Amino acid sequence: MSLSFILGTRPEIIKMAPIIREADSRELDYSLIHTGQHYSTDMSDVFLQCLGLREPDYNLNVGSGTHAEETGKMLIAIERVLAKVRPKIVLVEGDTNSVLAAGLAATKLNIQVGHVEAGLRSRDSTMPEEVNRILTDHLSQYLFSPTPLARSNLISEGIPSERAWMTGNTIVDSLEECAELAMRLGQFPDGIRKGNYLLLTLHRQENVDSEERLRLILKGLQMVHEKTGLMMIWPIHPRSQKLIDRSRLRLWRGLRLLNPQDYFSFLHLLMGTRLVLTDSGGVQEEACVLKVPCVTLRDSTERPETLAVGSNVLAGSNPDLILQKAMFMLSKDRHWRNPFGDGHASARILDIIGDGSNLG
Repeated sequence: MSLSFILGTRPEIIKMAPIIREADSRELDYSLIHTGQHYSTDMSDVFLQCLGLREPDYNLNVGSGTHAEETGKMLIAIERVLAKVRPKIVLVEGDTNSVLAAGLAATKLNIQVGHVEAGLRSRDSTMPEEVNRILTDHLSQYLFSPTPLARSNLISEGIPSERAWMTGNTIVDSLEECAELAMRLGQFPDGIRKGNYLLLTLHRQENVDSEERLRLILKGLQMVHEKTGLMMIWPIHPRSQKLIDRSRLRLWRGLRLLNPQDYFSFLHLLMGTRLVLTDSGGVQEEACVLKVPCVTLRDSTERPETLAVGSNVLAGSNPDLILQKAMFMLSKDRHWRNPFGDGHASARILDIIGDGSNLG
């Protein structure tokens, strides 16, 4: 195989899918390696099926653990596969432990690394994702930045400009292919209709591994529900469910929990909501592109472009601020511009690595 795609989580699958489909259309020779960092069927396998991707050639079934456990196990397993497959280029996407492990394994084997969504920076070194993305950027030979700001971050860190390209964000490619289908195929849960609910996603370590912080966020969200009278829908991440169960947190009436959603079902919910409240970087982007107002339940973001165009605001974990920001975004018009590109990022990425001509 000449090109290897390595992915391990739901966001990676979503953003890598249009590149993989573009590789199929060009009849490029590639292998597909799944680390298994997101290991449940709802969080991973269903996404592969929904997005029209073939079964992985290798599924490493690493599962969850501490950051060191995950990264170490993946590093060992990925190295074994790459030593066997020997691609010319490994493509990774984002900022997860899967991405860092793949970048390290490839580098040690003298295999070139292409980093999709390179150059994002939150300036918060306490975030594991920030460490992962910085290290992966400096390991990579091909850096594909989603915005001019992301590319300028790379240049300012001393990465040669000839290794950094501004391609746009593949999330736009994915949404252009999937949004219309999601509207056609998606169904609202019983009692829910377009425009009569708020959507919540919450899964990041800093929010759901701290009972104190999660209690503050939930208090703010309850205040938003009481002020607006709108039902809040929460497709709950297993990590969040674990803390709620362990801490015996009491949830208010008007907060409705759903199982993790496949991509089309989640897009249907996102396109139908009045407002999304989230700590997900990918959801910040999707909401921006789809013209859905967003409140980010974090103190910083590596997507400052969403703040600049006015599609998103930061609220942290302060209950009063969460309420204030939510009411502000609910009153906001949806005429911001999309800062993430024109939907042709996948083609550009494959053009840059040579349309397969340098992979032989």
